[in-house]
Amino acid sequence: MTIAPDQPHAPGLDDCWNRIGVAGDLSCPKLEQHVHCRNCDVYEGAARHSMQRPVGPGYREDWAALLRQPQAARARHDSSGLVFRLGREWLLLPARMVSAVAPLAASHSLPHRSGGALTGIVNVGGTLTPSIALASLLGIDDNDATVQRVRHVFARLLVIVWEEQRFALPVADLHGILRYGAASVGAPAATLNRGLQRYITGVLTHGEMRIGVLDAPLIGHQLNRLLR
Repeated sequence: MTIAPDQPHAPGLDDCWNRIGVAGDLSCPKLEQHVHCRNCDVYEGAARHSMQRPVGPGYREDWAALLRQPQAARARHDSSGLVFRLGREWLLLPARMVSAVAPLAASHSLPHRSGGALTGIVNVGGTLTPSIALASLLGIDDNDATVQRVRHVFARLLVIVWEEQRFALPVADLHGILRYGAASVGAPAATLNRGLQRYITGVLTHGEMRIGVLDAPLIGHQLNRLLR
């Protein structure tokens, strides 16, 4: 577990990520190597320090009060997924499909396989992995994106596994893991483009975000078809 860059930190903790890291002025020399603070040993050590600090007054009482509530009164978060952005669309795939998140890297084209969603192969941690333009498959315009004014944005490679086959999906931004209740997934909006609508099973509302829940089996099937 790690602590988010904008969360309060424990007393005596140097929150360098808020000053010179991804939530600061980006002047930290380690960013060139680690790309994001969450990959840095300093950030990992700060998270460990934060988790090991003594609990505050009332911590046990607050949890006891929460656990005494009837089950129906509590939000039932029975599902989890990774939220990412393509163009201006926030989307979610089940967390169980996600193998890794890696820095964005250029793919190498394959002979006689140009012009489609399969853009080539990319080296991810020493393993050659098919690179798929998921935006192209879903009919999303990669260049149609809302300007991010309050946070730094980093494109990434999302590595997923379906039926033991790895795929690398370039994504414009990551929000992170979201736990949610399956019962809270609403119907897809009628205004979605037809290409995307086919792959969406529902929509989640998380703060101001509207997140399309992707049909994992259908996505996995289509990705495997691209390799044939």
